[in-house]
Amino acid sequence: MSANVHTSRFSLLFAWAVLGLFIAGNFLSIIGSWTGPILGVWFVSTQKPRRGFLWLLAFGFIPNLLFGWRGFSLTGPVAALNDLGLLLLTTVLGILPLTFHRLVSPRLPGFAATLPFPLAAMGLLALTQSLHLGAQHPVNFLTFVISWLAAILVWLWNRESPSTKLFFGGLVVFGLSVDALRLNGFAFAVSWPASPIFAWICLDAALLLGLWALFHPLKDQPWAERAEALARLQSPFTSSKLQLQLAGEQTQQALVSLSGERFPIRNGIPAFVQADDLTGDNGKYNHLYETIGGFYNDIQRVYTPLKGVDLREYFLSYMRLLEVKPGDSVLETSVGTGLNFKYLPHGVKLSGLDLSPEMLANCQANLRRWRLQADLYLGNAENLPFADNSFDVVFHVGGINFFNDRAKAIREMIRVACPGSLLLIADETEEHVKSVYEKHPGGLYRNRPAPVAAPIDLVPAAMQQVHLEVLRDGMFYALTFRKPPAVGPAAHGPV
Repeated sequence: MSANVHTSRFSLLFAWAVLGLFIAGNFLSIIGSWTGPILGVWFVSTQKPRRGFLWLLAFGFIPNLLFGWRGFSLTGPVAALNDLGLLLLTTVLGILPLTFHRLVSPRLPGFAATLPFPLAAMGLLALTQSLHLGAQHPVNFLTFVISWLAAILVWLWNRESPSTKLFFGGLVVFGLSVDALRLNGFAFAVSWPASPIFAWICLDAALLLGLWALFHPLKDQPWAERAEALARLQSPFTSSKLQLQLAGEQTQQALVSLSGERFPIRNGIPAFVQADDLTGDNGKYNHLYETIGGFYNDIQRVYTPLKGVDLREYFLSYMRLLEVKPGDSVLETSVGTGLNFKYLPHGVKLSGLDLSPEMLANCQANLRRWRLQADLYLGNAENLPFADNSFDVVFHVGGINFFNDRAKAIREMIRVACPGSLLLIADETEEHVKSVYEKHPGGLYRNRPAPVAAPIDLVPAAMQQVHLEVLRDGMFYALTFRKPPAVGPAAHGPV
């Protein structure tokens, strides 16, 4: 059976038009003056603060050095070093508002999360001008407006608000209007001067926001309050029951067993990974996800419209196969950034496990934006840290094609699922891997020992209602099967 996702001509045209504007912004400064801040705010939101700062430093400093070194003083090495230091300083000051936004914005409630970047951009620009650093750009109200609009758009984008398209359409009209006025010489209309006092007020306001965020760190539900989640946990290696060990700060908490095993809880996520879990294909493909984790959401959200595919239909094509009702406990193995959680009914109890810390960090960020709560675990899907019959619904989407031991991962899903549960395994077909993934520049998907295939032959014989469905014009498969109502070894059967 084959099921295809409906395409949208409007989404296709809109997506390519937006992409064209951002490409044009790289070559036309008149467009780049308002698409550049959008890209900057978006980029830092996808990265950990230190990594984002270093990347932006490289993006800003290296091109300026390559194309601007001829302007350095040639009177001596000291003068040249002074010029180099000045270039580095102005680059750092230029990216500080973005880094500041990345640190502070996630800790602010609601629409206030859009304020750190415009306030810091306006304030630091005024500071740069007062110190006579770099090129002297006018400090005007338009600087604040463009910066704020960039932050608002990225805020809406990250929240996946339905008004994002409408807002972006308004932003395009605004940007083109500004550019038209500039081209026609109406400088008064686009450079209405902001009072120097306003610029310094912006800087002071940014500092106050920073202080507020410092004393309001991001907090998830303490593990001491997760009695139901703690009750189902066991060592993935010895099956011993686990207990929460409290030792001062939350970052020092751990799960321990009577046999002496200790699993740390880092940033609210228990870690069950050992060195052996990152060998073979598991390690190779985990490295890829660690690299693209920050971009994974947006790869999905940009790729589908560019193909003319409705994003909601894209996910519901397989998620609608699940049997989920409010109050159910749901586990997704290889949860990634949690995108599938948005398409589950409200009122379910969510749990997710993944082998990539980067993907889980982005999953945490997504859950906060979507106001969802889930228990997240760092672990290997081939060794689940849960007791038998723990979850009403268990599913896996993406990743199993390249597991070290697919059969063991399937047996583990069955083990932790309640009797009578319908399980789902979905992933890309060989056709998709060859047409898309094999073109990946890293070459991870080339020279595979065998083509990927739906693991229907690895489903134990005792499973009921085994059904394989091919989706998206043959690019994706969805395999469902039901765990028998009977409890015991017969429910798992031979592989």
